[in-house]
Amino acid sequence: MVDRAVAKPLASAYVAVVPQPMRLGVTNFFDNLSSPRTFVNQLLQGRPRHAFQTLGRFVVNSTLGIGGIFDPASDLKMKRRSEDFGQTFGVWGWQRSRYLELPFFGPRTLRDTFGLAGDIPLSPVSRVENDKMRVGLQGLQLVDTRSQLLSLDSLRAGAPDEYALTRDAWMQRRAYQIERDRRHKPGEDAEEQDRDHTVPGSALPVHMGR
Repeated sequence: MVDRAVAKPLASAYVAVVPQPMRLGVTNFFDNLSSPRTFVNQLLQGRPRHAFQTLGRFVVNSTLGIGGIFDPASDLKMKRRSEDFGQTFGVWGWQRSRYLELPFFGPRTLRDTFGLAGDIPLSPVSRVENDKMRVGLQGLQLVDTRSQLLSLDSLRAGAPDEYALTRDAWMQRRAYQIERDRRHKPGEDAEEQDRDHTVPGSALPVHMGR
């Protein structure tokens, strides 16, 4: 399995070697770079107020936060939200979809896999022209995302059926995200702080031939 052979050992070494404040800076940096994707999907879901709040958060963290390494927007009570095309397709009506586990990407559905075609072009990382720099950033993003999931490994290892546990937990969370978006009404602001822990399409070197 790719995760056990590559991603998990790299993530464990990363946590052991890199101090927590530096890891937080890396997480903040990539979280900030996901803002354009969230902004576009919020507009497509008919949530312009949230979209422009996301844009404001991106501007604050990109400037005061030194490229997103720091997160002053959260100190200013600007909520973090994460949206992607898989969620947008769900809001548009594609709610039920077959579960998949893809190498590197991990849990997905068929709907979310199609959504990657919209998510990847919105990633600043995937648009970096220099191949070595882009692949380096994609590798760091993959390791950063996997390191945030290490705390769940003991739970998965102790489960009678690890596949079923991962599938059911992930599908329930995904259904909650989509239902929350579908039920949102103008003027309502009940969303919680959200950080997406699925591996983004931009974390893989898909443009090697450029």
